[in-house]
Amino acid sequence: MADTVLYEVSDGLATITLNRPEAMNALNIATKAALRDAAQEASADEAVRAILLTAAGDRAFCVGQDLKEHIGLLQAQDSGSDTGVMSTVREHYNPIVRALTGAAKPVVAAVNGVAAGAGFGFALAADYRIVADTAAFNTSFAGVALTADSGIAWSLPRVVGPSRAADLLLFPRSISAQQAYEWGIANRLVPAAELRAEAEKVARSLAEGPTLAYAALKESVAFGLSHSLEETLEKEDELQSRAGASEDHTIAVRAFVGKEKPKYVGR
Repeated sequence: MADTVLYEVSDGLATITLNRPEAMNALNIATKAALRDAAQEASADEAVRAILLTAAGDRAFCVGQDLKEHIGLLQAQDSGSDTGVMSTVREHYNPIVRALTGAAKPVVAAVNGVAAGAGFGFALAADYRIVADTAAFNTSFAGVALTADSGIAWSLPRVVGPSRAADLLLFPRSISAQQAYEWGIANRLVPAAELRAEAEKVARSLAEGPTLAYAALKESVAFGLSHSLEETLEKEDELQSRAGASEDHTIAVRAFVGKEKPKYVGR
C-alpha cells in the first residue's frame, strides 16, 4: 500500500489508517486509490474478522477531497486536458463505500478529528463509530457547489432523519462531537487521548466474536431498510437458518451451558 494509507492485519483485525496528517488526511488521487485497495483487500480477506478505519494525527479524520490537487485538475481540464476529474466518484469513492458497507465483517471507524465531505461519508459507511470529543462533522459539498457523494445521500438520512440530513446538506457547517453523539452519528464518545485504545478494544472484541452472525446481522439490517416487514421476516428466517447451522452457533451454546468463553472459528 502507498504511504498515504497504512494497512496492517493482526489477529484477525485489519487496521486501515489514512496517513496524510499534514494535509488533514485530504484525499488526493494516490490516497483514494490506496484506500480503495485497502478496503477491498480487508473486505475480501477471509482471515480478516473485523476492520478498523482510522487516521493519523489529531486534527482530522479526513477532510474529503484534496481541493489543492482538485483545482489543478480543473484548470488542466479547462486547458483542454482530459483529466477525468469527476470520475473519482465512480473510480474511488463508490468502491470504497461498497467495500466497507458490503464487508461480511464488522467495520469500526475511529474518528479522531474533523470528518468532512467524503470523510464524513466513509465514517458513516462503518457499522460502529467511536468518536473523539474533539472531533467534528461537516457535509461540505454545497460549500463547493457540489452534491453529495460517498453514500451520504443514502446513509445520512438513515442515521439522523431526512429533515436533519437536509439541514446539514443545504447549510454545511461543522457540528460538534457531542451533537453528533446526540444525533446518533457517533455510537460512542470518548476523550481524544483514549480514542485509539478504545477503538482497538472494540474492534478486537468484534474480531473475536461470531463473525458469521455479525455478517448476517449486517445483511438483515440492510435488507430491512428497503423491504416490507413480511419480506424482512422471510429474510430473517433464511439468515437464522444459516446461522443456526453454523459451527459457531454450536460453540456458543456449549460455551453458554458450560459457563465458558466461546472461541469462534468463523464457520
